[in-house]
Amino acid sequence: MADEIERKFLVKEGVEVETLGKTIRIKQGYLSSVKERTVRVRIKGDKGFLTIKGIGNESGATRYEFEKEISVSDVEDLLKICEPGIIDKTRTNVPMGNHVFEVDRFFGDNEGLTVAEIELSTEDEVFEKPDWLGEEVTGHVKYYNSMLIKIPYKYWEK
Repeated sequence: MADEIERKFLVKEGVEVETLGKTIRIKQGYLSSVKERTVRVRIKGDKGFLTIKGIGNESGATRYEFEKEISVSDVEDLLKICEPGIIDKTRTNVPMGNHVFEVDRFFGDNEGLTVAEIELSTEDEVFEKPDWLGEEVTGHVKYYNSMLIKIPYKYWEK
């Protein structure tokens, strides 16, 4: 059991994040996406994962996370019973100072959305902010992957 502390930002339009680091394809679905907990399965490259996340704290930056590697075939089976909607995205790991930004570029119903997350040791930890980082959206529920399956980016007012 561990708490995850992360902050989330939009990425400015026109940034080709794939040129900034190593990129991998991710496909994921949700067995449960209720406010109190999310249970997701994910294929990340050639590995499978089961992840459980708890409700976020007041700032939205800290929440419980449990993750276990499982077989890709188990993920494929579990995807068949997931809630409607699949997240399809690439993730580019971008080293920046002592941290790594995980930059997700979404496809399908969430095409056009690109967000960057950084994991921290404390909520107030200082980190280097690259110039391609846009507005902070930490704690904004609509940017959670579990919400993007319910209200995809293509339906947002722009």
